[in-house]
Amino acid sequence: MASQPSTPIVLDPTGTDPHREHELLRSHGAAVRVDILGVTAWSITDPALLKNLLKNPDVSKDARAHWPSYQESVQTWPLALWVSVQNMFTAYGDDHRRLRRLVTPALSARRIADLTGVIEAIVTALLDDLDALPAGQVVDLREHLAFPLPIAVIGHLMGVPADQRAGFRAVVDGVFDTTLSTEEQRANTGRLYTALDSLIAAKRAEPGDDMTSLLIAARDDDGDGRGLSDAELLDTLLLMISAGYETTANVIDQAITLLLTHPDQLSHLHAGNASWSDVVEETLRLEPAVKHLPLRYAVNDITLPDGQIITRGEAILASYAAANRHPDWHDNPDNFDVRRPSQGHLAFGHGVHFCLGAPLARLEIAVSLRMLLARFPQLGLAVSADQLKPLGSLISNGHEQLPVRLSAATA
Repeated sequence: MASQPSTPIVLDPTGTDPHREHELLRSHGAAVRVDILGVTAWSITDPALLKNLLKNPDVSKDARAHWPSYQESVQTWPLALWVSVQNMFTAYGDDHRRLRRLVTPALSARRIADLTGVIEAIVTALLDDLDALPAGQVVDLREHLAFPLPIAVIGHLMGVPADQRAGFRAVVDGVFDTTLSTEEQRANTGRLYTALDSLIAAKRAEPGDDMTSLLIAARDDDGDGRGLSDAELLDTLLLMISAGYETTANVIDQAITLLLTHPDQLSHLHAGNASWSDVVEETLRLEPAVKHLPLRYAVNDITLPDGQIITRGEAILASYAAANRHPDWHDNPDNFDVRRPSQGHLAFGHGVHFCLGAPLARLEIAVSLRMLLARFPQLGLAVSADQLKPLGSLISNGHEQLPVRLSAATA
């Protein structure tokens, strides 16, 4: 058994140096107690153990049912929204299966395939706007590509009017910001639910061919108790909208950064020795959109392979980014290698809570990278990589800005 610290390791809410922090967590073995803004949990960094726990029926995401500290923590914890929402993200057992079944049709293989043309059209319009800028101008690609693409796609899928999308972005940014105080998070949550109420009211008045209208119909027309409660409707919309763009924006951001700082890897693409899918998967492994995902809970005592016991009711933190770079999983795990023989990762989770939106995210990332580099083959960072500032978050894994020079060759 690796030595355990005398007190929980306090995770940095600003996310200033995540890789160093993840090395520290791994140095204490497969599981170590951490402090997440005042809440103690077991951080799991060993990929084999993490996969096992994510599939274990003795591990729940339902804080109300399985976390004795819920009532106390939810009053003061800045991340209370992450554990108090009522949707498939926090559901357990039959409730999870019911809620996931209602959402699955919106993200079917056919529907995702049908979105390919929509995604290409959105990317084309965004690149046209960039192409119109003066030559040599510094452009923030996070602001002008990584964010607007997934916002537009999820807006199309969910039927969010264009004039409401900026408002949703502002409040969802706040959900992922772990530097906000409890009071600031409460205020942000209030604004978030106000925006969701407005969306529901608009779609009830004028339903459309979108997922929001379908979910509202499931809520309003259901008479057998298998549909959505009012809270589940609100929080399912919250999950779809927030997870649908913040995470995808981060991976687009990270993929561009990695390609521009590893020209040798970009050359493999040009030579046909790697695909855009390879780039997407290696980025998801090396720089996943989410570093740590709160929270899960032990339904019963769980004995770990090293003899440690996660006792019933204790919280569990899935530390995906640390697990992805575990040296027992990959050779040279800190290297960006698009030709890596095995690109396994946990960026989309594992088990029954595996992300339903994974195929859509992969499509958006691959299309945006392919079209961006084709339009601007001389693209380069406008600052050195060490000047890129990480987002103020122990959850979200991206940069505050991604300044580049396009230096586009005229077609």
